[in-house]
Amino acid sequence: MLWAGAALRGGIARQQRATCGALSSAAVCLGLRHARPLADTVGVEEAREKVYTQARELADAFVDRFGDAACIDLIGVDFSDEEASRKARESGLIEEKCHSYVRFVIEKLYELDEKEYPSP
Repeated sequence: MLWAGAALRGGIARQQRATCGALSSAAVCLGLRHARPLADTVGVEEAREKVYTQARELADAFVDRFGDAACIDLIGVDFSDEEASRKARESGLIEEKCHSYVRFVIEKLYELDEKEYPSP
């Protein structure tokens, strides 16, 4: 399951015009979290609505916090420019920014889960 979001690094396969890979991966996690057998038509619709609601809440919180959801706008470096990409990696810029996005979505996923299934 960890590889489910492997192609989402740098947006989608580093084509940065897409949504941040951390945020996209979180949406995949929400789908997996609420997965139901397709034969369960009543349960499927309810689960789908939970996924949509939680994904929207997560995406809204992400944009509120970071100002955008598109990878290139978040990072500010075009990965197709080899020299700019190399400089960004060497400076730690990508690691610093991307790690903050990943940390944020993980914390938010835990919050969403706790809100739906509170600990006793």
